[in-house]
Amino acid sequence: MPRAERGMVVGLFGGSFNPPHQGHALVAEIAIRRLGLDQLWWMVTPGNPLKNRNHLAPLPERIALSEAITHDPRIKVTAFEQTLGMSYTANTLAHVKARNSQVHFIWIMGADSLNTFHRWQKWQEIARTFPIAVIDRPGSTLSYLSAKMAKTFHYARVDEDDARILWKKPAPAWTFIHGRRSPLSSTALRAAQ
Repeated sequence: MPRAERGMVVGLFGGSFNPPHQGHALVAEIAIRRLGLDQLWWMVTPGNPLKNRNHLAPLPERIALSEAITHDPRIKVTAFEQTLGMSYTANTLAHVKARNSQVHFIWIMGADSLNTFHRWQKWQEIARTFPIAVIDRPGSTLSYLSAKMAKTFHYARVDEDDARILWKKPAPAWTFIHGRRSPLSSTALRAAQ
């Protein structure tokens, strides 16, 4: 697990990154800038329990490719979930929170994940662990209106103009951040191979 100092604001950006691409890098860049992050932990997961693992590239390869496209020194590429033997986000976030009680974390996700977020194990617990920043992705701009998570936690939505103070809000708190979008997707890149 990367090291963070007391009082830092750290984004947690998890995914299979199979493969990582410039769309992921753009989400990370937008999150750092709009949320005022001191660090962003780019968490390469062993595998998504909701996705088929038949075409999952080896973890070391996905880590190396992620490192190759991340140039901001505030981004820390890590695969500590593998070391911990965890594959569910709720368990990972509980562990991160317990080990870093003096750090302010924000869960980062692309808007394409918001539509299926309610299928994640303990998704409501995730929303109650750390504030969440949802970064716009092509085809998902309106997901903040219709996604089950957005409807369930409608009362906890923070205006994107206040994204820089999201870390100060007790969870559940979430925001949807509009901005540049990349049409790249890991699914499409795998299909083109």
